Amino acid sequence: RHLTYEGAKKRYQEITPEIQERLDFELETIERTGYPGYFLIVQDFTRAARDMGVSVGPGRGSAAGSAVAYCIGITNVDPIEYDLLFERFLNPDRVSLPDIDIDFDDEGRGKVIDYVIKKYGSNQVAQIITYGTMAAKSAIRDTARVLNLPLPEAGRLANLVPDLKLKTLFELAKNKSALADKLKGQGELIQKAEELLRIAQGQDESAKTVNQATVLEGSVRNTGIHACGVIITPDDITNFVPVALAKDSDMVCTQFDNSVVESAGLLKMDFLGLKTLTLIKDAIKIVKERHGIQLDADTFPIDDEKTYELFQRGETVGIFQYESPGMQKYMRDLKPTAFADLIAMNALYRPGPLAYIPEFIERKHGKKEITYDLEDMKEYLEETYGITVYQEQVMLLSQKLAGFTKGEADVLRKAMGKKQKDVLDKMKPKFIEQAAAKGHEPKKLEKIWTDWEAFASYAFNKSHSTCYAWVAYQTAYLKAHYPAEYMASVLSNNMNDITQVTFFMEECKRMGIPVLGPDVNESKGGFTVNQAGEIRFGMAAIKGAGSAAVDDIIAEREKNGPFKNIFEFAKRVNSRALNKKTMEALAMAGSFDCFTEHHRRQYLEAPEGDVTLIEKAVKYAQRIQQEEESAQVSLFGGAGGGMDIPLPTVNPMEPFSQLQQLNIEKEVVGLYISGHPLDQYKLEIESFTNASLPDLNDLNNIRSKTEIQLAGIVTDFAHRTTKNGKPFGTLTLEDYQGGFTFFLFGEDYVKYKEYFMKGWFLFIKGKVGQKKWAENELEFKVGSIMLLSEVRGKMVKGLRVNIDLDHLNYDLMEKLEGITEKYKGDAKLYFNVIDRRENITLELFSKRFSINPCEELMGELKLIPEIAYKVISS
Repeated sequence: RHLTYEGAKKRYQEITPEIQERLDFELETIERTGYPGYFLIVQDFTRAARDMGVSVGPGRGSAAGSAVAYCIGITNVDPIEYDLLFERFLNPDRVSLPDIDIDFDDEGRGKVIDYVIKKYGSNQVAQIITYGTMAAKSAIRDTARVLNLPLPEAGRLANLVPDLKLKTLFELAKNKSALADKLKGQGELIQKAEELLRIAQGQDESAKTVNQATVLEGSVRNTGIHACGVIITPDDITNFVPVALAKDSDMVCTQFDNSVVESAGLLKMDFLGLKTLTLIKDAIKIVKERHGIQLDADTFPIDDEKTYELFQRGETVGIFQYESPGMQKYMRDLKPTAFADLIAMNALYRPGPLAYIPEFIERKHGKKEITYDLEDMKEYLEETYGITVYQEQVMLLSQKLAGFTKGEADVLRKAMGKKQKDVLDKMKPKFIEQAAAKGHEPKKLEKIWTDWEAFASYAFNKSHSTCYAWVAYQTAYLKAHYPAEYMASVLSNNMNDITQVTFFMEECKRMGIPVLGPDVNESKGGFTVNQAGEIRFGMAAIKGAGSAAVDDIIAEREKNGPFKNIFEFAKRVNSRALNKKTMEALAMAGSFDCFTEHHRRQYLEAPEGDVTLIEKAVKYAQRIQQEEESAQVSLFGGAGGGMDIPLPTVNPMEPFSQLQQLNIEKEVVGLYISGHPLDQYKLEIESFTNASLPDLNDLNNIRSKTEIQLAGIVTDFAHRTTKNGKPFGTLTLEDYQGGFTFFLFGEDYVKYKEYFMKGWFLFIKGKVGQKKWAENELEFKVGSIMLLSEVRGKMVKGLRVNIDLDHLNYDLMEKLEGITEKYKGDAKLYFNVIDRRENITLELFSKRFSINPCEELMGELKLIPEIAYKVISS
């Protein structure tokens, strides 16, 4: 109570009667249900976490509905301001234990667990065991192995298993229509299931395998450790539960799993690691290093205009829980203007309530009328434009309309969410009767109850949605105000996933933030931002660089300043950490490009009879060290400086071609840094492709396009043979967004196998259609393949330049004439002069000029803001 009221003074300044009533109710409920100790333990380790510099999330789940938790620092979202309900978390009628889940930054989570062990003793703290059980397919494979069934036959049997338990499948076997219903009428699945049932009726080893697997299915196969659960006991843990040694940990674990531990009444805490908190923390650190400003994410203004503008533009790549393409689209449509909009979208963007989003958006913008079944419902539904979005709204409305107690409202919420028909059947008459007694029309009450029943299973916990919307807002605020610093943090926190790094580098490009390669004079371990506002690649991402070498390079640079050349670099950095292989990896990634007197090829290759620049630098550094150690430098020669040892000579060489350099970068980093092999075909890609290769992973999204046009570089291929001895091939292409592997059979393989060459640039046309042998499945059918280098000559027929009449003047025409004279060719040139006031477009064809639509021409046209242009295809 003391901690709560001390905290309330800081949180609220003035404790109003409403706040006091809320706090007193919560404190009485906590005391009556016997949970003061639980709250104090959580308050203790969350406070300790902050003291240790560990980021703590604003809350998670229903615990954010507690004003006491807010006042004592467990959560960081005001439940009174956002209408979050304590009884959703704990009420006198609730018999199950409350659950306070806490998010910590994933790097600091271990520190908090160590603190708890130290505070309460290792004999009173344990992790929770999990039991992995045999699924149908693994049961078949394990049984087949014991019965010595051939591996191909075991695989065949496993592939016949539908997404059902074997026991369920055998029960449904008695009723064919029930089996068809369960498998949603999918013919191929039904055939497979019937084949498996037929095999099980036999007497051979395959039948034995299926029948034994049915017995074994569901039995324990292995053990693991609960991802976040920790048990704290008041005494030695062995007095309460049996324990075992946890795998890969010094902690013990319970031999009871989560469900048994909770039903036994033991105190369970969930310590969750949230990567986004680390991301925010890292971004704030980069801002401090670059600008000298110490930001506090918890104090970001909730009404920041730039942040909402970012959401309104749908530029939410890298924003927690708002980055999917679907969410980006809805953000652009919704144009959120208040935090309540973000909370609602976080709750609505889920499989169940997704269908309500268009109406939610139309109501916000006044395109659809906001209506309420009863005027009394407006108080709680106004912020969501008359649509029931949250479980808390149902709870509050049941109290207001029918006089339900807080406990009854929570029972109703739970019964609706879990579709407990017997409970709902008892509560419905009470709701209708009590609400009618308050003057509400029974017919409307029937409709309200029916609507609640339909939506309640999808309705979301507002407390959780509010907390995570706040985390999302913090990330968006950083992206809006400190874009380079934020994206550097995003890249660092995804450094182990090259696909994600590539994806976020594309976002940086869209934002106009250059991402430069690694540099021994600027880079750190992770991605960072230089003084020019450019993101610099992290050296820790280079394969073969090694963390010890990277740490030594950074420490030496920070202590004694930038490196002047490769020889000084080799001399200054500890040779025990920096060997020849490490230096080669750094050179391959471009980390020595800052030493402009040499190029990458000189570091890695040498003319015949010579050695590489790296070998020369290593030997030079070794000689310097030997001189210093043996104290052989003369008294007046500048001891320790190595000035009397001349720098080695480096013979000139032709540098790598751009493609060679890019391929070497990809070898050591996993992606192209200084460019992309496809850059030379930007015109073709921008003008003639309408999808990226990763789009083929979700054909539903692109099936509406009449023809799909793609471009990429061949990174892999294979000539293979089917089980029937027929040849086929796989062809892997990569573009700016990612890659895709095409399977070519029969005539297609024969026709296109000549294109199976690594490093070739290809242009592919095709269509999305129904798979031949599988119902309800789509496939991409290749229609044609040609070299990307041939596209311009075959497909570019001309160029159309659009000019606004208001911008048309002599200077502009003279500038355009100069450019067209410079790039003469065979493609036709057209001009559209647009009069926007009269809504007239005058189309003109240039008889005098024909042009060569090359990259250089497009580059010059891009620099003229008064015009727009488009390539005309055949």
